[in-house]
Amino acid sequence: MKKISIVIPVYNEEGNIQKLVEEIWSNVPDRFSYELIFINDGSTDKTEKIIENICSNDDRIKLLNFTKNYGHEIAMSAGMDIAQGDSVIFMDGDLQHPPSLLPKLISEWESGVKIVLTKRVNNADKSLFYSVCASFYYKILNYLCEHDMKTNTPDFRLIDRYYIEILKKFKESSRLFRGLLYIINAESDTETIEFVAPKRYSGKTKYNFFKLMNLAIDSILAFSIRPLRIALFFSITLFFLSILFGLYFLLEWFFYGNDAPGFMTLLLTITILGSSNLFVLSVIGEYIGRIHMESKNRPLYTIKSAVNLNG
Repeated sequence: MKKISIVIPVYNEEGNIQKLVEEIWSNVPDRFSYELIFINDGSTDKTEKIIENICSNDDRIKLLNFTKNYGHEIAMSAGMDIAQGDSVIFMDGDLQHPPSLLPKLISEWESGVKIVLTKRVNNADKSLFYSVCASFYYKILNYLCEHDMKTNTPDFRLIDRYYIEILKKFKESSRLFRGLLYIINAESDTETIEFVAPKRYSGKTKYNFFKLMNLAIDSILAFSIRPLRIALFFSITLFFLSILFGLYFLLEWFFYGNDAPGFMTLLLTITILGSSNLFVLSVIGEYIGRIHMESKNRPLYTIKSAVNLNG
């Protein structure tokens, strides 16, 4: 009998865990064996205790507790590292990735599809502002990363063991699974299922504006050097503009005897050059910072405790 692993990163989801487990068991087909792997990403509520209680009654449910909050992408990586199934399903713990869709993902996999993605066609919890920002984010990301990442494709997906082993070879700490899937060029083995995301069963979203901004910056810098090229182009453009600017005032003085207005010209020049230097240095600094962190070769995560995990 084939085995399917279901990896669920959780952070302060105490109100959703019990309902989620019940929904999963009531929806998955019984022709497979399963393991549910909860990755507790440094929760500060009762999430850990609730999952431990569930684990004590069902050894198919496993729990890995981080020492601190490492983020959603690292939590998924940890789940992938310990998953033993012939395929691995990733889903969130807030019930906005509906367990009722699990049979469809599994059915596609049975038919030979190696990677089954999902696409949100509607989200009951997201505002128009969020939808517009998300669309803009994907357009910028696709342009800068030179990949055609599909919009509204969350981390709710099934990946066959073949591609799991490939993904496990990527060791960078700044990671985005959506980007890694495009790097391994698995488009021919991929299908997408659409779904409507329901409202959260309990609690509030953990992603605020600043976290989304950090995710956007990490995504771009992790998969592209195009920002460096844009900074280079920007610097060259300013260089030629400054030459034209200087020639203009030189010709004004030579032919008409007009002196350049000193204070305003100096102020404008300093402002333009200063801000452009800061912009370019910021882009370079972001890349250097990431190189510095990667060179330390630190572990992606540290484990506080585990339940129902051997070894």
